[in-house]
Amino acid sequence: MINRRNFNAGLIAASMPLAAFKEAIAATKKINLTIASSHPTVIPWVGPLQSVIVAKANSMLKERGSEYEIEWTEAYGGALYNFNDTLEAVTNNLTDIGWIGSLWEPSTLPLHNIYFSTPFTTTSPEQAVGIMNALDDSEKAMQDEWTKQDVISFGACVSGGYHLFTKKPINKLSDLEGMKILGAPTTAPYLTPFGATVVPSGLPAMYSQLETGVGDGVIIIHAGAFPLKLYEQAKHVTLVDTGPFTFGASGMNLDVFNSLPSEVQDVLKTLGREYSSANAGVINILGKKALGAYEAFGCTIREMPDSQRKDMANGMEDLGALFVQNLEPKGIPAGDILKKFMKLAAETGQPLRDWSANI
Repeated sequence: MINRRNFNAGLIAASMPLAAFKEAIAATKKINLTIASSHPTVIPWVGPLQSVIVAKANSMLKERGSEYEIEWTEAYGGALYNFNDTLEAVTNNLTDIGWIGSLWEPSTLPLHNIYFSTPFTTTSPEQAVGIMNALDDSEKAMQDEWTKQDVISFGACVSGGYHLFTKKPINKLSDLEGMKILGAPTTAPYLTPFGATVVPSGLPAMYSQLETGVGDGVIIIHAGAFPLKLYEQAKHVTLVDTGPFTFGASGMNLDVFNSLPSEVQDVLKTLGREYSSANAGVINILGKKALGAYEAFGCTIREMPDSQRKDMANGMEDLGALFVQNLEPKGIPAGDILKKFMKLAAETGQPLRDWSANI
């Protein structure tokens, strides 16, 4: 039976001498790799797995004169595993390469959750991934978190900062008093000092919970509020912008990575950083689209002034000190990493609070 591959090979063979055809076939060595994610490619930190790593790897290998070509198997949207298993899937080689969410790994990747303890530190997605990638490049403690899980990180993923979507306007911080705000538990320290209660919730439930009165509002990123249309139930949008944050990375099983030819390793590492840049670019575009959707729906949009944002940052518990106190007794150099993190942030932006000041 003649299939597409045999037919194409026949055309090639007919157009060149037999010796040249054999040489051309022998010059390409196939490497089979699986790339996967628990989320679909419409998600800003998943799409670049396909549009950058898969789309560019073979052309980059060819440009560099490599004899290798990657034969990709792609499995996105939870086809192989769910969102709770993004690290385990790479560690156990269910996939060779995948998006890994550090936000679900507070015990195994604690240093890579540093952004949750440092709100109002970064100002752009590019700065956020730049800081995390720099720390992963230079700090053994950061690298060890990955290698202990048999993983190599290629590039940090990023999202925009948190904002408030509420049923009544938030003109001053005291307006939060008594409000029930739906959100991830990690955001509770951002709001509880101002009298709000954070009701733990997940993205799929938020719309109905707003509709039924379980929550008076939600603290969430644009990547959640926009596609889920949460602004339909909470039409007062307060652009708090706690700062873009990283919460994971594109990564690869370390044993598989070490088995690859060096030129393939170099291409994947290079594309890992392009992945970070592409993710940051999508977040910037998404933020603009989201604001347009809010305006079109008739939402009231208020940008929180920097003075209020600074008051909010300074009104929180000392999250940096708590980060260190929780990790240092376990032998994790959280204090050193936090100081280096804040130093990089100060060199590339203007943090509203120095979370390393009291350590």
